Amino acid sequence: MISTFRMHAFAVLAATCLFSCKKDQTLETPADPGAGTGAQTEAILSTWTNNWDNYATGTWLSQSQAASDFGNVSGWNSGRTYISNGNLRITLEPNALSAAGGVVANIDVSDGSAYEMDYDIRFHSQFDWSRGGKVGFGFSVGEGNTGGDPGWDGNGGSLRLMWYQTDAGRVFFQPYIYYKDQPGEYGDTFGKSYPSSGSIQKGTTYHVHMYIKSNTGSNTNGHVQIVINGTVVLDQDIRWTTNDAQRLIKGVTFHTFRGGSQSYWESTSTGYIYYDNLSVHKISN
Repeated sequence: MISTFRMHAFAVLAATCLFSCKKDQTLETPADPGAGTGAQTEAILSTWTNNWDNYATGTWLSQSQAASDFGNVSGWNSGRTYISNGNLRITLEPNALSAAGGVVANIDVSDGSAYEMDYDIRFHSQFDWSRGGKVGFGFSVGEGNTGGDPGWDGNGGSLRLMWYQTDAGRVFFQPYIYYKDQPGEYGDTFGKSYPSSGSIQKGTTYHVHMYIKSNTGSNTNGHVQIVINGTVVLDQDIRWTTNDAQRLIKGVTFHTFRGGSQSYWESTSTGYIYYDNLSVHKISN
């Protein structure tokens, strides 16, 4: 069940995106040892919204503009991040996988034990699904394990989404999660998908809501929740880590690329994925 508190917070955030439609950042800036000498540190965000309406269509989003939007962000690719009618459009290059063909950016956030986020996502009307790939915004815990580095040592994990196409041609979103008890080397899907039958559609906007809570010690008292277009895809307790020094949520991931590593994940065509109405909210320290 979705808790009353989380559903209330979800509604508040959605309303913020829908009605205010402007960026509102709360920045937590760490002490700067160079203060007074002109040195500055990059901001660490805890709560913000962004719908990119303040950029003109045709803008390629530079590293400095990304830093203005997100704070301390690494892995940005200004040649694949473009503003289209108030949406952030990501380009997926043909015949390329992972960071070579998309964007693998990571955003520092103020360490916390619980966060939530909302965003909208849309695939271009001519998008080639290929086999699938990582998509959207997510969270990293502790060391932020991804990329075939399972969280078995108890030092980190991550919460992300994929899109995936089966051999039969069904296309869907699925969880892709690294954590202490994951059963295999790569991210766990928990056997869940959205929609539960049928396929997602090109040109259709989907609203994604994620909630994450870290666990304590070796307890399975963390939590993960994914809701897409109001449908609960995943909502359960989880043990992210067993090292309390690495238990907190430390980053937001922005990973949009094809793959997998095998060539059958590739596409021969350029693809576009659009994002809008991003909200990130720190719930507890």
